[in-house]
Amino acid sequence: MPTPPTISEGSRGEVVEWAQYLLVRFALSYNQIDGIFGPATKAAVEQYQTFKHIGVDGIVGPITWGALGGDRPQPPTLQEGATGALVERLQTALNEMARSTPPLVVDGDFGPLTAAAVRSVQQEGGIEVNGVVGLQTWALPVGAAGRVIADECGVTPPYTGG
Repeated sequence: MPTPPTISEGSRGEVVEWAQYLLVRFALSYNQIDGIFGPATKAAVEQYQTFKHIGVDGIVGPITWGALGGDRPQPPTLQEGATGALVERLQTALNEMARSTPPLVVDGDFGPLTAAAVRSVQQEGGIEVNGVVGLQTWALPVGAAGRVIADECGVTPPYTGG
């Protein structure tokens, strides 16, 4: 995948969401993934650049994208109608997260019950409740040790810069 375009304070859109997602484990919270490159995102970028010993300018250009792993594929968006092994892994993760609801049948079919479980964890996490698993939902924490739904499902996790 090619390196995403350079972004800086004032930038908006999906590419900003991707950068924010990649910064989740380092300096941003999952609920700060909003597609708006504001002061919090700039501060997170500067913190990351300092940590990685790269030029600190608060701009996500080719060097910072490379350090973040921004050229890797993004996790897919899942919603009602999706099927397959990834949906099975999502259903398993949702069962682990939502102990108060009846367990989902792990059948790989993203139907109304899976959508309801997604909405439940979204509400609990204080993010937009839409039943769709996008970057913000993938970044919701699961248990301890900084794990997120993306980790539990084996999709592209936030890059830790190792």
